[in-house]
Amino acid sequence: MRLKILHTNDIHSNFENFSKISTLINEWKDDNTLILDGGDFADFKSIELQGTKGMAAIELLEYVGYDALTIGNNETFNGIETLEHMASNSSIPFISNNLLKRDKMQVNGVVPSTIVVKNGLRILITGSSPDLGVFNDGLGVHILSYKEAISNEIKRNHGKYDICILLSHIGTVADEELSMEIPEIDIILSAHDHQLYSEAKISNGIIMNSAGKFGEHVGGLEIDVKNGEVHLIHSATMSIIGAEIDWKITSILKTNKEKAIEVLSRPLYKLNQPLWHDVIEENPITNLIADGLRVMLNCDIGLINSGIVSAGAFNDLSNKKLIEICPSPLNPTSFEIKGEDLKLAIEQSLDAQVCLADGRGPGFRGKYVGSLHVSGAEIVHDGKNVHTVLIGNKPLEDDVWYTVASSDYLQRGSGYPSLANNRNDKYRAEEIKDVIRLFANRPEFIEKAYINRWKEKISIHV
Repeated sequence: MRLKILHTNDIHSNFENFSKISTLINEWKDDNTLILDGGDFADFKSIELQGTKGMAAIELLEYVGYDALTIGNNETFNGIETLEHMASNSSIPFISNNLLKRDKMQVNGVVPSTIVVKNGLRILITGSSPDLGVFNDGLGVHILSYKEAISNEIKRNHGKYDICILLSHIGTVADEELSMEIPEIDIILSAHDHQLYSEAKISNGIIMNSAGKFGEHVGGLEIDVKNGEVHLIHSATMSIIGAEIDWKITSILKTNKEKAIEVLSRPLYKLNQPLWHDVIEENPITNLIADGLRVMLNCDIGLINSGIVSAGAFNDLSNKKLIEICPSPLNPTSFEIKGEDLKLAIEQSLDAQVCLADGRGPGFRGKYVGSLHVSGAEIVHDGKNVHTVLIGNKPLEDDVWYTVASSDYLQRGSGYPSLANNRNDKYRAEEIKDVIRLFANRPEFIEKAYINRWKEKISIHV
């Protein structure tokens, strides 16, 4: 029995590319074709997804005719409720054998595996999601051992299937290990680390393939199953270059964007005062975020870079406006850091070149790093050097560990490397834009945001 498999992974809501993928899949598929996705299809940088709770992604997948997908990390980044909404309203199985809610209960709508029949062939499809370590709790998820979970699904379905396909959002290095440890798997379709295989690999008799990233390629396999053995006939990883756009994809996106804009544009509330923004100069909208983070995470100080915001907020505030002014899906993060490392970052923030440096980093969708803004602290400086840092009215001490409420961007040391010297980091599922939403309608926080925390000391020379 012959089977054709077309597969994608790590598309990250690059839907223009996906419109070409759709064309290629329609050209290549037949009645005996299985269409699969390895996760990170839905990246909530897309306004179409933000405003439809992810249902725009489901419409796209259903139109193309996908048979199953596994859950990558990006499918969890808009919260467990959004994932449940997507999975529960999808005709396509959302698969993860190792993803649970934080309380270790099942995620509604998510299944550990499914069996699809093509050309009389019973195909067990299971999938594994990545363990993001300290991020898991903030995202509201609990991750089981993927090796144990895969083995359990194979045992649970013993005798019910002819071949087993693993959709792995763990990474190609881990998948090489799996091929040696779980020989019952027949095919591994890899994702997460964005590797592009020019053709399928064979490891310990297991067929392995990976289609890169961002919808730039489609993976293809043709196999033959005889007497319980799977034979690779042909494989390819096909570029979308030269493919035509499927205008139905464009139409689906246009309709969902209109829906999303209508939903997201509804005013949340009016602002008592405008919250202006500047990349270098201390400004109220970034101060508001620092204040909100400190209260939310109950830390000694709040610390955030102005580059996380791209514009100010005036008059009404809506979810659409929040996405526009704070597009980075970064999370409120707490950690502990020594005074000497904190002071070094604060001193660097006086350097305009540091503030105007390229802010590129995981999850960051602004342009510049920006200057540091603080809450619960006062900084006295002369424009070039820091003279005093007060934390809760007490001088900062180099060897003392302070609790800091910030973002995962700064926690990683992005823009300000000394901040990476931290410990006991914890994450929240909310995003930084949610901090603005939660605190910008509280008059006392608006008033406090206008109080400068950086005080310039004027030197007088006699």
